[in-house]
Amino acid sequence: MSTDKWYLQKELSWLSFNERVLQEAMDKSVPLIERVRFLGIFSNNQDEFFRVRVSDIKRQIMIDADQGKTNGAATLLRDIQQKVITLGDTFDEVYKELIVTLARQNIFLLNESQLEPEQEAWAKRYFDNEIRAYLSPIILRADIDPVRFLKDEYTYLCVGMIKNEERHYALVEIPTDVLPRFVVLPPGKSRRKKSIIITDNVIRLCLNELFAGFFEYDDIHAYSFKMTRDAEYDLSDQLDQSLLEKMSDGLKQRLTALPVRFVHDRDMPAEMVQTLVRKLRIQGHDAVMSGGRYHNFKDFIGFPNIGRRHLVNKPLPALKCREFRDSPSSFDAIRRRDILLYFPYHSFSHVTEFVRQASFDPAVVSIKMNVYRVASLSRIIYSLMDAASNGKKVTVVIELRARFDEAANIEWAKTMTDAGIDVEFGVPSLKVHSKLCLVTRRENEQLVQYAHVGTGNFNEKTAKIYTDFSLLTANPEITSEVAAVFDFIRQPYRRVKFNHLLVSPLNARRNLYSMIDNEIANAKQGLPAALTLKINNLVDKGLINRLYGASRAGVKIDIIVRGMCSLMPGVPGVSDNIRAISIVDRHLEHPRVLVFHNNGQPKVYISSADWMTRNIDFRIEVATPILDPILKDRIIDILQIQLNDTTKARVLDQAQNNHYVDRGNRRKIRSQTAIYDYLKALEG
Repeated sequence: MSTDKWYLQKELSWLSFNERVLQEAMDKSVPLIERVRFLGIFSNNQDEFFRVRVSDIKRQIMIDADQGKTNGAATLLRDIQQKVITLGDTFDEVYKELIVTLARQNIFLLNESQLEPEQEAWAKRYFDNEIRAYLSPIILRADIDPVRFLKDEYTYLCVGMIKNEERHYALVEIPTDVLPRFVVLPPGKSRRKKSIIITDNVIRLCLNELFAGFFEYDDIHAYSFKMTRDAEYDLSDQLDQSLLEKMSDGLKQRLTALPVRFVHDRDMPAEMVQTLVRKLRIQGHDAVMSGGRYHNFKDFIGFPNIGRRHLVNKPLPALKCREFRDSPSSFDAIRRRDILLYFPYHSFSHVTEFVRQASFDPAVVSIKMNVYRVASLSRIIYSLMDAASNGKKVTVVIELRARFDEAANIEWAKTMTDAGIDVEFGVPSLKVHSKLCLVTRRENEQLVQYAHVGTGNFNEKTAKIYTDFSLLTANPEITSEVAAVFDFIRQPYRRVKFNHLLVSPLNARRNLYSMIDNEIANAKQGLPAALTLKINNLVDKGLINRLYGASRAGVKIDIIVRGMCSLMPGVPGVSDNIRAISIVDRHLEHPRVLVFHNNGQPKVYISSADWMTRNIDFRIEVATPILDPILKDRIIDILQIQLNDTTKARVLDQAQNNHYVDRGNRRKIRSQTAIYDYLKALEG
């Protein structure tokens, strides 16, 4: 069956996901400061969308034009731009509402014209003492090319200076890499009022202090803008370059990649807009958008709470796992039984402690780990370096092509190499995205292996924000195959067989098809048949076609998708038996989980792979079966709690309306809170 008619464009589906994020900023049941922070998350998501997905479409437009093809990509780009404009209008309305609501809580976000005299004097001192040293304006002369130095992570002020009919323009970077974006002002006349000023506005207030003495002008004014660059890069195929050198060159190319979006203050004078569009070489397919006074709203993710505690989420203290709590060491706990952790409900310290203990345990012989994204101050990496110092053989496969983390990973690769770690860069044609750690110990004259298989990165920071599963096991059926994955990464030309793990690109697609087909066969025989899938993105046509076939055969399918979903649920004759929801709440839903009913003997997997072609066919990904029946039931229970969510779940359908699940007469269930309570009861 051709599914083109029943297949949503993944880019429009992604914008629908970000609309769900914006809904959280609109939701009056969400604490006020958290609503403001969701505006930052939405903005950061939009930036990444343009840097990656819109850039891809632009390239496709150019390829189509060169080959004389019908330009479907141009039509898609127009649809995207229209949706982006609509979301931008909603964003502006929500922002205005939140500013008013903050004021009702005596929190005021002030601009430079709203300061009381004492506050203005304080702000000028702050500029002189804290900001001025970081400002080096760039004068837009004819011979200056701003594309070479402007960064897409930053907001800029375009300063216009007018003397008679003569105009000079200068660009000022807002130095948020070294200074906070939000500055808490001293109290004004009313002690009850608490005020914040954005660094941009302090600079606006002090334009004369910055430019007087260097330029003569009758009028000086500033308007904000930002640009978004193409995040892709071209790597040289020269054989005399190492991968690390290629990646460094690629990052340099990204710094000078042309913009794909230019957003400016809607009050910016037309002549200034035209000057910037010309200097930035904005092309016909690039998005030129007007917006509010502030850009790089991603900084609002860190909007400070200077009000009462109820304006932010009530803390959910991370839980300590009973098995680790009651054992003298991590290895004693894992040896007794498989352990399943669910972050951020469980403390990620259990993983960091596992690696820390391995770093000095005399019985540990070797440690192997995949690294995709880690924290900027990674305790795990430091423990691996300690292990190397203790004479253990440490091997780290680091993925240099982890988008937006390339520079950090290059530096980590150098640091680990200097520390004596054997650093490998995986397979040239395949990103290594699996989340594996393998520790080998000598116990009673035998080598015993302990493995971690997870759905998320070894990153202490994101483990407090993202939900993810980790399995820690000493079961040789799993650990031996984890070791085989590391062997495959080192020697991809050798044949490897896996009986338990689903490993992309070796056997994952074949086994996923087989397990879906098994449910189809059961349904046709009148046996119970069902499938539950929790995923970040579902866009692979082959897997979607298989799910459509399962639905037509009578298999009951429940899907929880955080982001892109190209599958259309509920289409008569196509996907009647498929229900899909998306949950957006205080934690970002990140795990990938598969549950096949298997005629009452469920097969349960946790995985690093989304159902995207790149993850199934062009990356090294690993899904592990959960063999412990207690842990199987625990995952099934957690998924059922999410499927019963009546507070934060949205219905996914072909119209992409993002309607909340109709609660009807059912009780109110907020799944993330309910899951925390469920796990807290288990851990005692």
